[in-house]
Parts: sequence; C-alpha cells; structure tokens
Amino acid sequence: MGKIEFNRQSITEYIFIGLGSAVMALGIGVFLVDAQVVPGGVSGLSMAIYYLSGETLPVGLLIWVLNVPLYIWGVKVLGKRFGVRTFYAFSINSFFIDFFRGDIPGFNFIRLQELETITNLQQNDFFFLVLLGAILMGVGLGIIFKYKGTTAGSDIVAAIMQKKYGMKPGQAIMYIDFFVILAAGLIIGLKGLSPDKPALLLTLYALFLLFLSSRIIDVIIDGFDYARGVFIISEKNKEISQTIIENLSRGATTFMSHGLYKNIEREVIMTVVTLKELAKLTELIKEIDPDAFVIVNNVHEVLGRGFKRRS
Repeated sequence: MGKIEFNRQSITEYIFIGLGSAVMALGIGVFLVDAQVVPGGVSGLSMAIYYLSGETLPVGLLIWVLNVPLYIWGVKVLGKRFGVRTFYAFSINSFFIDFFRGDIPGFNFIRLQELETITNLQQNDFFFLVLLGAILMGVGLGIIFKYKGTTAGSDIVAAIMQKKYGMKPGQAIMYIDFFVILAAGLIIGLKGLSPDKPALLLTLYALFLLFLSSRIIDVIIDGFDYARGVFIISEKNKEISQTIIENLSRGATTFMSHGLYKNIEREVIMTVVTLKELAKLTELIKEIDPDAFVIVNNVHEVLGRGFKRRS
C-alpha cells in the first residue's frame, strides 16, 4: 500500500511539474521573447543567442541544448541529485516554448505571440506585457519548485559553485542572472535589435522581471507558512548535521533527550528551513538514514540570520 501511495504522489508531482513548466513557457515564449526582455539563466542566454542568430534558431530548442551539458555536468559532480525530474522539467519547458511560438513542425499555425492582444500590448502597454510575463514565469517556477522539480541551468551551476568554492546558491544564481541580463542588453544595444526602445531600458525591465518573478516564486512556495522547524532523531546525527550545514547552508542545534521506548539517552537535531528547502532536507535525511524519525512544525516567524522578518 505504501508503494502505491508513493507512486500516486510521484505521478501528481510530475503532473504539476509539467504544468509549471508549461506556465513558465507561456510567460517566456509568448510575452518576453519578442519583447526582448531577457530573464536570467539559461533561458536568458538562449534568448541572446536567438537574437544573434537573426531569430532563426528556436528558443526552446536552444534552452534544451544548453541545459543538457549542464545537466550531465551536474550529475557527474553532484551525483543523482539532479535526476529525472530536472531533465523532465527543462525538456517540457523547452517543448512548450517552441510549441506556443509555432516552432514545432506541424504546429506552425499556433504562434500565440502574434495574437492581436499580445501585439497590442507590445505596442501600447509594454509594462503590462512584461508584468504578465514575470507573473507567469514566477508562478510556473514556483509550481515546479513546490513539487520538488528544478529547471537545471543556473541551479546546477550554483550548486556546483557551492560545492567547489563554498558560495551560497542564492548569491551564485544572482550573479549568473545579473551577468546574463547585462550580456543580453549589450547584444541588443550593439546589434541595434530594438529600434523602438533603448537597450538600457530593456535591461532595466529585465532586472524588474527578475525581482518580481523571484518574489512570486516565494509566495507560491512559502504561502503564509514561510518556514518549518524540523526535529530529527537518528543514529547518524553527525552525518545529518554536516549535510545541513554543507548542502543547505543552514545552522542546526543539538540537545540531549531521553527515549522512553528504548530507555536510552540520545541527541536530537533541531533546525529551521524554508519550505523550498524542506523537500531537499527530507531527501538528504532519507539518503543518510532511512529510519530517521523526523518531526516537522510550522514556524510563524524566525528572527535571525538567513530569514526575513515577516511584515
């Protein structure tokens, strides 16, 4: 019975990862590509190459081609942490970007970016067009992360930079995205690809997009309960404590307890993580000690390093 429930849960997660990938693809392919407002990461880099190619190479295909070597690199350096879900997510996302844009053979008639509403927004209400693109990107990515998926790209590079150089993942992703946005802005400006709008203005829009979509991701993932307190009882406390510090960049506290069932003294690990990190933490604990006893509590507010004060 447990196995059936696990399979059902996995199927549900894959369905929602696919849904999130499609929503994200809608934001990128329909609202952002022709607007030349570039998100960070591999998506932004692929859009920059698309502009350089004279808009001949499909954006979704470029995203997939750039993600595959990063995915292989991630699996090689980090193990199977970036598994089937990652490959599935970026493949579905790439497919739907080209599908919505009519770049899939046999579906050339779709071309949602040429709908009258979209073209009207691009000409008359550019800010609202970018806003819609940012919302769709944020919602899509939020759904993917919430159901234990990832879209590869800068996530893998950030994880490798953390392992090799000790850089925090959020900081690494910020640097990568910022560099990609600036590079794309330079390409658009030097090539004169946007006669209607200055390249600097498009770069500022891209930074606004990055900020807004990241906030939406937090809302989708965290909801109102933005953190979780986790108590872990295990025979492998040292290994689990070490992986919390190294893989999550979180602190942990241990205290002694007395187990009444076995009548023994043992340490209990207590840590606080975000909801996004919770799924990763439980997977790491399961890898180290499948028999660990884990208690998860909602946390209303956390005051201290690594957490923002709730308004």
